[in-house]
Amino acid sequence: MTTPPPTTDLSADEARRIALRAQGFLGTPDRRAGVRGVLRHLGAVQLDTISVLARSHELIPYARLGAVGRRTVENAYWTTAPLGASAARPHAFEYWSHAACILPIEEWPHFAFRRRAYRGRPHWNHQLPDGTYDQVIKQLRTEGPLTATELGGAKKTSEWWDWSGTKVAVERALMYGEVVCVERRGWKRVYDLAERAIPADLLHDELDDAECLRRLVRLAGQSLGVGTRADIADYHRLKGEQVDAVIADSGLVPVAVEGWGKPAWADPAALETPPRGRHRTTLLSPFDSLIWERARTERIFGFTHRLEAYVPKPKRIHGYFAMPVLAGGRLVGRVDPAREGTTLVARQVTLDGPKAVPAVAQALAEAASWVDCTDIRVERVDAPELHAPLVKELADL
Repeated sequence: MTTPPPTTDLSADEARRIALRAQGFLGTPDRRAGVRGVLRHLGAVQLDTISVLARSHELIPYARLGAVGRRTVENAYWTTAPLGASAARPHAFEYWSHAACILPIEEWPHFAFRRRAYRGRPHWNHQLPDGTYDQVIKQLRTEGPLTATELGGAKKTSEWWDWSGTKVAVERALMYGEVVCVERRGWKRVYDLAERAIPADLLHDELDDAECLRRLVRLAGQSLGVGTRADIADYHRLKGEQVDAVIADSGLVPVAVEGWGKPAWADPAALETPPRGRHRTTLLSPFDSLIWERARTERIFGFTHRLEAYVPKPKRIHGYFAMPVLAGGRLVGRVDPAREGTTLVARQVTLDGPKAVPAVAQALAEAASWVDCTDIRVERVDAPELHAPLVKELADL
């Protein structure tokens, strides 16, 4: 693909600020729209099983809105809204986007390309016993929304990967779009028939692949503010060639960013006004869409980050679930947190020099309050001489 000449040049600082505003970290957040507004603004909120302070899908709105109640977060995602006297309209559904993600319900039609691709896959990692798929569909039709356990059990053995035939069937139906997840209950997916759960005006696969991809590329560009081809493809895990096929017609405009070394595309609305306003100071989930792509994070913030939860403990550098600290539009350190009763434990803290101490202390104090911890204990600071200043800063808050 030949990239058209850039319509404008951006400095690295301008690109960073555009990205921060697009992700909801610069300027005044729309508190009236709340958690659902954050979801619509980002286009995808990643789910993950790890829970240290809270699960990642709770940390995402917290990072942008502050101490929104955790029950409020869950209700915002999963509680249906009245739609007339006899129906309810879900706000969100779960599907495969960047990974397993919560997605705005209005985007259901735009994932038709992925549902079609899954239906055409020639083989799977799990064997599907004869008749199980039809039995699962019949059971959901008869009994209403059910978890995999309620359908007959999720696993054959205690190994997480050893799915039962029922689990294989319902997950395949989810990927195909015959079944949908519009709720998590106790972290378990609640499955329902798409024909019953998805609003009638959205329940279709009429859009061709090109139209679906144009929409998702446009959404990714809006959510990123500015990004390279790889950034945009990664947002909803598209292929590079899929992006190439539609980006010229997506509404995004080509730009050049100082120091990036590769062509970039921007949301034209993001270029209309210079980003300004208040910066958020907060701990970030490693699965936050601001930083979930390592190459982009390094390019924009000069910050190398890696989730080490799946790294053997002796090989970890920054800790099990090290959370970057955002302050003043920069990543100024990281904290590996834990909870012991009502104490928030900073097991390992990395600081970008003494100037980062107040911001990291503020981020820790706010996070502790949010999860109902009354005390904070700092165990290790990579620069030992900053341990005492950090403890003192926390005591003074």
